[in-house]
Amino acid sequence: MELKILNEDNIILNVDSESVTEAIERVGNLLVKNAYVEEEYIEGMKKRNEDITTYIGNGVAIPHGMNEYVKYIKRSGIVIAQYKNGVDFGEGNIAYIVIGIAGKNDDHINILSKIALACQSEEDVTKLINSKEKNEIISLIMDQKEE
Repeated sequence: MELKILNEDNIILNVDSESVTEAIERVGNLLVKNAYVEEEYIEGMKKRNEDITTYIGNGVAIPHGMNEYVKYIKRSGIVIAQYKNGVDFGEGNIAYIVIGIAGKNDDHINILSKIALACQSEEDVTKLINSKEKNEIISLIMDQKEE
């Protein structure tokens, strides 16, 4: 059986607001807990966000490790934290959905493409932000098809 890159154990709904660092640590620790990465990968996620924001727009941030931290990825995975009141990524950028990713080999391109497709539509992002069902979130992200 193939291990899924996104499943219900990878999603946390309705998290209280917290700092950017805490949000990155939250999704990073979930990647660790679910055996996608080693703990050192979280440091790479924080450093990446310090160098250039991982906020991508439309209320979404995608923290992921810098290139020198890919050696700590065990397998590809996506984790999602949904924040009802958002996380302030600076400069007025509030993320309501924080998606931690770990892409083994070339998987990160496919993962980012699915996430980008899901997050380009404000309607889909609104569904992600307001969803109370983990399965709905999984469908919104994983069922994306390139036009």
